[in-house]
Amino acid sequence: MNKSVAVVTDSTAYLSENIRKELSIEMVPLNVVFGEKSYEEEVDLTTDQFYKEMKTAEQLPTTSQPAIGDFVTLFEQLASKGYKQVVTIHLSSKISGTFQSAVSAGDMVEGIDVFGFDTEISCAPQSYYVLEAAKMANAGAGAEAILEKLTAMKETSRAYFMVDDLNHLHRGGRLSGAQLFVGNLLKIKPILHFEEGSIVPFEKVRTEKKALSRMLSLLEEDVNKGGDFIATAIHADNLEGAKQLQATIQERFKTVDVNISYFGPVIGTHLGAGSLGLSWQKK
Repeated sequence: MNKSVAVVTDSTAYLSENIRKELSIEMVPLNVVFGEKSYEEEVDLTTDQFYKEMKTAEQLPTTSQPAIGDFVTLFEQLASKGYKQVVTIHLSSKISGTFQSAVSAGDMVEGIDVFGFDTEISCAPQSYYVLEAAKMANAGAGAEAILEKLTAMKETSRAYFMVDDLNHLHRGGRLSGAQLFVGNLLKIKPILHFEEGSIVPFEKVRTEKKALSRMLSLLEEDVNKGGDFIATAIHADNLEGAKQLQATIQERFKTVDVNISYFGPVIGTHLGAGSLGLSWQKK
């Protein structure tokens, strides 16, 4: 079938290469820098390699967004293949300039219309939007219809996470010094979430167990309103924790399809190993 709409995302959706190929999703990687060495996430640095390197690195890594030229090149290639429109879907513009780079690149390319969508989030919740867009594009939908659907999805998209060590978020400028000091002093495990695209504390709890219990109660509130949901247990080098969370959800909620995903290198740089998250979306 001759499609007219291409779907593009960045590496922080953490979609496997197989899924991307199967659904014709294009991906532009963000970068992780260890000292003098820069890696393209999901291309020449796997998540397992990243967490191993984190344990022995002399200094913590940094991250950077893709060069605007990477998007220009991709959009030009898509235009040459006959695509008329691009829906390009990215992590929150409040935590990365990737979305803005993609939109700016779209203005530089002739012969193809580029529509940007700021998910105001990242990781598995970002992938929900990408998968829906790809499904619709493959069925022949235009960019405007796809964007309308993605915007509606934001109404039922939820994500909460907790970090093992607040220092990573603070160092990356994602959490204020005062919040860090209070959190570490009281050994608090804050539940974090995205609010209007920024990472902010949702609630402060004392233990990981209480944090997980609270996340599950939030899921339950939505499930009780009716409908079928997809949920994802997301982990940073903490597969056992994610499996336990998945098993609990499968046992408690029969209308929820739950899978497991991960915080890859770019997001893992800011959250640190051991972090756990839970996202869900109404089908």
